[in-house]
Amino acid sequence: MIQRNYQIKLFALAMMALMLSGCAAVHTSIAKKDLDVQTKVSTSIFVDPVAPEKRKIYLEVRSAVMEFDRNEFRKSLEQQISNSGNGYTFVDSPDKAQFSMSVFVRNLEKASPSAAENYLSSGYQGVAAGAAVGYATGGSYRGAAGAGLIGGLVSTAANAFVKDVTFLLVADIQIKEKARKGVLVRRDSKVNTKISDDGATTQTYSEATNQKEYRTRVVTTANKANLELEEAQPTMFEKTAYAMASFF
Repeated sequence: MIQRNYQIKLFALAMMALMLSGCAAVHTSIAKKDLDVQTKVSTSIFVDPVAPEKRKIYLEVRSAVMEFDRNEFRKSLEQQISNSGNGYTFVDSPDKAQFSMSVFVRNLEKASPSAAENYLSSGYQGVAAGAAVGYATGGSYRGAAGAGLIGGLVSTAANAFVKDVTFLLVADIQIKEKARKGVLVRRDSKVNTKISDDGATTQTYSEATNQKEYRTRVVTTANKANLELEEAQPTMFEKTAYAMASFF
């Protein structure tokens, strides 16, 4: 009879642990069921207005990320700029273009969820499970340890099925614009290059050019429960391209 009562208590304890440890997974699956994509620009760019016949852009897209689909992103960017209503078109030669736009995608990867949020959630679940254990086992240390193990296993299993996933896209943009006739642009640059752990080299140079230069960075995040890159990428590309199209 004693053994049977203990088994009943242990079963009840397992059910309580299942409900408690599954709360975070259920909350994540509900709160993050819809794809949320956000885009931010580090610095706004305002190119000079030009006559319709000069609204031509030479576009170059590069990336060091294997998973980044340059062709698809280029299509998104060309579509957003062409459909902006401002009359810009693309040419295949920088000599024929009033503007040259270079895009370099530095990152397209999973980003870890907030560490603070994870620690807070895990800590609260641990405390709640411990309190339930003491009640169900009559304060038994052995029962508490066993229930804690069950709660931990169930929590691990629940979190394995429901994950809060964030993808991050970071793109650096450089736009060069031909200055008006008679305008000379002076550019002073300083480049620091690390050769090895033992030293670095610094280059300083000045040049006269007929091109004005603008630089900025666009950062896009996509968040959803159990998100995969294939689902996130189209919307990330669209919103990133939309932000870049606002420069023209």
